[in-house]
Amino acid sequence: MSTWQNPLRDERDKRLPRIAGPCGLVIFGVTGDLSRKKLMPAIYDLANRGLLPPGFALTGFARREWENEDFAQVVYDAVKEHARTPFRQEVWDRLAEGIRFVQGSFDDDEAFDRLAQTVRQLDDERGTGGNHAFYLSIPPAAFPVVCKQLARSGLAHQDGESWRRVVIEKPFGHDLESAKELNGIVNEVFPEESVFRIDHYLGKETVQNILALRFANQLYEPIWNANYVDHVQITMAEDIGLGGRAGYYDGIGAARDVIQNHLLQLMAFTTIEDPVSFSPQSLRTERIKVLSATKPAEPFAETTARGQYTGGWQGGKKVPGLLEEEGFPPDSKTETFAAITLEVNTRRWAGVPFYLRTGKRLGRRVTEIAVMFKRAPHLPFDQTSTEELGQNAVVIRIQPDEGITIRFGSKVPGSTMEVRDVTMDFSYGRAFTESSPEAYERLILDVLLGEPSLFPVADEIERSWEILDPILAHWAQQGRPDPYAPGEWGPPSAEKMLDRTGRTWRHP
Repeated sequence: MSTWQNPLRDERDKRLPRIAGPCGLVIFGVTGDLSRKKLMPAIYDLANRGLLPPGFALTGFARREWENEDFAQVVYDAVKEHARTPFRQEVWDRLAEGIRFVQGSFDDDEAFDRLAQTVRQLDDERGTGGNHAFYLSIPPAAFPVVCKQLARSGLAHQDGESWRRVVIEKPFGHDLESAKELNGIVNEVFPEESVFRIDHYLGKETVQNILALRFANQLYEPIWNANYVDHVQITMAEDIGLGGRAGYYDGIGAARDVIQNHLLQLMAFTTIEDPVSFSPQSLRTERIKVLSATKPAEPFAETTARGQYTGGWQGGKKVPGLLEEEGFPPDSKTETFAAITLEVNTRRWAGVPFYLRTGKRLGRRVTEIAVMFKRAPHLPFDQTSTEELGQNAVVIRIQPDEGITIRFGSKVPGSTMEVRDVTMDFSYGRAFTESSPEAYERLILDVLLGEPSLFPVADEIERSWEILDPILAHWAQQGRPDPYAPGEWGPPSAEKMLDRTGRTWRHP
């Protein structure tokens, strides 16, 4: 399909953002937290920034017996509470004109027929041109039935002049076999180029900045390899527990929930070779190459650790352990902390261990990538001069205080040659006057534009499960996860995992 080009715009001018053409978005699961706290506010923020077409249409699908006005009120309340940009009545009025609601369940043929009719009406009334994306903000078990309903009702059908796309939330399967099965079901209905698997971490500005840091600067490229890097630590820690999330989390666990998608994708961005370009195909090719070269380090009894938080005090407040949280059985073996060691067997990274860890009820909420460099081979200082000196490091902070920290040794002022660690900090909040958009803003806009750079393809999902499955199989035979107290950084087994190699975890 040919798209209109502005004859007055220079292709090299990056100041003007790309605006989505005529289109609509259908959200399944509009009553959930994700939709209310992230998706609806992101849609308003995009409209407020002028990045959605004037005739944009938003349709909700759920069991509630709502009219269009009821759903519009739900969206309005979500926007007022969670939107990033200031509320403007004229923007809301224009957006509200395109809001529709269809009541029904996923196995209700008649409801999907009504949805198909609503979509056709929007094409006539709002000029959406047959271009519609379907966002599945629903439990993974419901993906197949919704995909089949979209096919049966004709909603998935696209001709040469229009497009239909599907957006799928994680977790994408629970192991390699289920992921392949789910890929097969989805691809029967939508071609791979029309499938957008959301990993919201890839929408964060700081994750995309990994590419800028590495490939726009000559400073790091010569040392970004096994000759200079000792190891890499990738951490995603949360200081909250799992109260109220038993239905989703029990039986899934920390490794499936975070390592299989978020952390492996962060590792891929950290380790990929220079892409030919930043086109979706080039980026995907490099990520798949790295994931194909990655394998878990063995023996798993020494290179992995898992834990489950117990009750105790955290931040001056008494908190329950996982087994005391509502909905979790008293014998649950679901891990709330997971740490694994990976090897990337490429010329650049062979011999460098990658330590990935994630957990609930840890010391603080933080996500970071720490590239730890080898110590200088000869230090012309006596022991006391450098006792405070650690390893050089480049730390990319994904959240909450987005930025980059470089740690290196510097002389302490005085008459003696004493060296200590100092840091140089780059912070997004201080360096740029413009606030970073929410990850879902970028990702929803990319879906509507048909830009799949930041979305994993089926091959990446399957490679990720191939890496994680042997570890999960080992854990399944090992009994219970190790206990750890709230506010700690995981169980003692996680510390021993690095102690064996003479290394220690960073305390962010």
